[in-house]
Amino acid sequence: MNSKLIVAMEGPATILTNPQTGEEKRFAFDYSYWSHDGMIEQQDGYFSIAPNNSKFADQNTVYRDLGVGVLRNAWDGYNSTLFAYGQTGSGKSWSIVGYGANKGIVPTFAEQLYKEIDERRHSSPSTQYEVKFSMLEIYSEAVRDLLHPSDDKRHGLKIREHPKKGFYVEGLKTQFVDSYDAIEKQMDEGTLNRTVAATNMNATSSRAHTIVGITFVQKQKNEAGQETAKTSVVNLVDLAGSERADSTGATGDRLKEGAAINQSLSALGNVIAALADNSSKTAFSR
Repeated sequence: MNSKLIVAMEGPATILTNPQTGEEKRFAFDYSYWSHDGMIEQQDGYFSIAPNNSKFADQNTVYRDLGVGVLRNAWDGYNSTLFAYGQTGSGKSWSIVGYGANKGIVPTFAEQLYKEIDERRHSSPSTQYEVKFSMLEIYSEAVRDLLHPSDDKRHGLKIREHPKKGFYVEGLKTQFVDSYDAIEKQMDEGTLNRTVAATNMNATSSRAHTIVGITFVQKQKNEAGQETAKTSVVNLVDLAGSERADSTGATGDRLKEGAAINQSLSALGNVIAALADNSSKTAFSR
């Protein structure tokens, strides 16, 4: 193969080089992560940064940049949502969920949350903590509970709107989890129930959008002896990848799935663009 590497990272910039003309185009982001080379596999399977100024971004680097802020928001009582968005095979599931020793943002977030809960229980024993976990997927416009899956993928759960809670999924089960091991067990179960299939571009392509929901409640009594609660809802979203039928070789159900994925991603893009356009005029709480 006469393939040539045409992608490079310099700090927060991603650089694409035209292989015919050599012309470079630079794209600026908050962060640009290099994952092509420069890693060392540890004995436990974790890919760490190689010495000698490697620019490889390991999972800890990604979590430090993107996940720590979500955890801080949770402690402060703010709702947060983190999306993984991109082309099929670009590493969204790797970043959000991870594999084996290379834990993604979701398991690392949960692990750090319980570490900090244990630390704060010693310093503030009167405060009580509750953590609830849910996991769903949106497959071809139908919502499925991954912790209590139904065999019927075409007719999913209903989405409702509550005057105070906002939008929610009717019938979605949430599990109380009292440790990181309990969350890990639920995540493993939900991951096994995800809808994946092989395409020409990705052997384990996600065919649905997956949303991990973590509700964190802190309860304590104020000076008047009244119980108060501070609640935050964290949604960590692994979107299915955008794709082109001629590149993936999709036919039949795979083709229909791809069309539904692209349509929903287009709608999401319109929503994000509308929020960005109005951000200077309207204050959004979540």
